[in-house]
Amino acid sequence: MTKIIDGKKIASEIRSELKNKVENAKIKSGKIPGLVTILVGDNPASKVYVRMKGKACEEVGMLSTTEILPANISEKDLLDLVEQYNNDERYHGILVQLPLPKHIDEDKVIEKISPDKDVDGFHPVSVGKLVIGKDTFEPCTPAGILELLSRSNIKTKGKHVVVVGRSNIVGKPVANMLLQKKEGANAIVTVCHSAAKNISTYTKSADILIAAIGQPNFITAEMVKDNVVVIDVGINRVEAPGTKKGYSLVGDVDFNSVYEKASFITPVPGGVGPMTIAMLLKNTFKSFSNKILTKTE
Repeated sequence: MTKIIDGKKIASEIRSELKNKVENAKIKSGKIPGLVTILVGDNPASKVYVRMKGKACEEVGMLSTTEILPANISEKDLLDLVEQYNNDERYHGILVQLPLPKHIDEDKVIEKISPDKDVDGFHPVSVGKLVIGKDTFEPCTPAGILELLSRSNIKTKGKHVVVVGRSNIVGKPVANMLLQKKEGANAIVTVCHSAAKNISTYTKSADILIAAIGQPNFITAEMVKDNVVVIDVGINRVEAPGTKKGYSLVGDVDFNSVYEKASFITPVPGGVGPMTIAMLLKNTFKSFSNKILTKTE
């Protein structure tokens, strides 16, 4: 029988654990973790996501600030603001919501964030440490994927994991994390993408399939083997005439058909999505712990 991996439930458990840690840290140090989110422009999806982050911070007792900036802000002014928060000891995490307007160099902005406050895990220092297996801030969505697998008691050691997609946000980092020789990883990893002549050649051999390509219902039942574990990272808006919103959200996996063959599968929505914010809070607490709690021990 196929089991649904409930990302909402697992993310709620993580937030509850963090709330206890924050309360204990406040008693011990008199301080709480702080996260600032910087949003440039008025992208509706980004605004919703930022609001959810603020709500999650409030739930666990963290300080949360959102800087909402006009879309025409200069690159220099944005970089100056990031530097201001680099030097503000109340904040232990800095997140700049992507994408940014075209006139701003995203790489410059990411590199401006202090690696000690890079709770998104995008800074080149964080990426480098990740690849060579050093302790660092792990990108939130890949970290959430590994947490889903771990808390669902799905073993990765020696398993063939196929990652469909090679983005810097999901595909590349999750592949690197699963390659590491440690608990919850140690897998044999294949990354496939648009250059593959026949992607199903690879997906059919997967013990664990991670789909992160941004194409609705791309992975079908014919592309997977029986008892595969499916992690669907995609969130795609498709037209749904006759519904109240006029659209529905679907993943990169054709859920209904693949469900019949999978041993475990994440739904969309309610699978990987909630984990991203949970892991952001976890990284923020880690940064706080590195800076504050280690000094009080």
